[in-house]
Amino acid sequence: MNQSRRKVHALRIAQSAIMMLLLAANTFSARAQETRRFALTNARIETVSYGAIENGTLLLEGDRITAMGTNIEIPADATVIDCAGLTVYPGFIDSGTQLGLSEVGSDPRTRDFSETGDLTPHVQALTAVNPNSVLIPVTRVSGVTTALAQPSGGLFPGTAALINLHGYTPNQMLVPGSETVVLQFPVTGRRGGFDQRSEEDIEKADKEAMKKLDDMWDRAELYATLDSSFTANPSAKRTTEYVPEVAALLPAARGERPLLVVVNRAGDIEKAIEWVEERNIPLPIFSGVAEGWRVATALAEADIPVIVGPILALPSRESDRYDRAYSNAALLAEAGVRIAIRTGETENVRNLPFHAGFAAAYGLGREAALRAVTLTPAEIFGVAEDIGSIEVGKRANVFVADGDPFEPATQIMHVFIDGYNVPLESRHTRLYDEFLQRSR
Repeated sequence: MNQSRRKVHALRIAQSAIMMLLLAANTFSARAQETRRFALTNARIETVSYGAIENGTLLLEGDRITAMGTNIEIPADATVIDCAGLTVYPGFIDSGTQLGLSEVGSDPRTRDFSETGDLTPHVQALTAVNPNSVLIPVTRVSGVTTALAQPSGGLFPGTAALINLHGYTPNQMLVPGSETVVLQFPVTGRRGGFDQRSEEDIEKADKEAMKKLDDMWDRAELYATLDSSFTANPSAKRTTEYVPEVAALLPAARGERPLLVVVNRAGDIEKAIEWVEERNIPLPIFSGVAEGWRVATALAEADIPVIVGPILALPSRESDRYDRAYSNAALLAEAGVRIAIRTGETENVRNLPFHAGFAAAYGLGREAALRAVTLTPAEIFGVAEDIGSIEVGKRANVFVADGDPFEPATQIMHVFIDGYNVPLESRHTRLYDEFLQRSR
């Protein structure tokens, strides 16, 4: 009798749980179908792609920008936000972070940006993104609406992806079509005064590292050839096994997606340029490039876009000028290199505007710096039709500020991601409010 009652009780619990899940799903579905309309009026609109619009109106409907200009008809059900004296900017894009992949640096249980093994390009960083990270609200209140979640570790540590900093799940946050395989280009030569290896050992290690890279890419090219053959003849019997770590390289090998090459030292940058040209890599992107200014002409001639950063950093060599990291972006741009800016940070991605501000102050200029954290990275990653500037039809990722976003005194008044008016609340603001109002 007791056993029967327990079964009935368990059944009722299960039924209740199912009903709660259905109710939650219906509620989420209803919320997802709600029409979001915002009209940002009387604003200065920095489009980036088409200059500035003075005293204009920006209309956001759903997750898209649907109208902008000086004579816009505002729907009756739109929420009007008067932006007199304020400026609307496209959301900033950080082109290299570990945001969402790590929470507490000293706790390995919260770090998920490095996979075991040296050849893991099939590992998707997106699957490890924590949408509930407390670092995400801290970041977006600075006007950063999108970041590249980038793995690190071995030779091919995984596949990076751009994420919008709002959503319940990683897939909701994904910027479609932004997935990019990461290559940590081998560090060659002597690695500093502590490196006591002989010249013979250094040369041997360098050859082994490059051979490993070449062998992996040979496999990718062969796999691509075989895969194309089977695709062209679907009736033919497929004789090759599915190899995930090689299959993950196919989009980069075929030029469907870029290959993100992380490289910093001048000598390694030159070798990386030679390698991508010899292997005919269709869409290379170089990231980091701390000593890019030393080989700026070679990068410009190779027509390789570069993601520079961090800007707020020390010089890579003690003999360099103190401001070389600050002026690296400007020197590359002056040589004709197309650049974007990254922080390379996790908890301090919020400082992206100041990285760009330093680059602007040390020769890049404000307009070029603004483009380096908006439209240029979107172009480099092949998603400029969706994000990166304020244009009709693009995703409604914008923020409203009372001044220049590169200035520390500037206040961010509103942030919109996918058309949602995201609350300007974070762990920092909550702590500020708590201690501001504390009683003795």
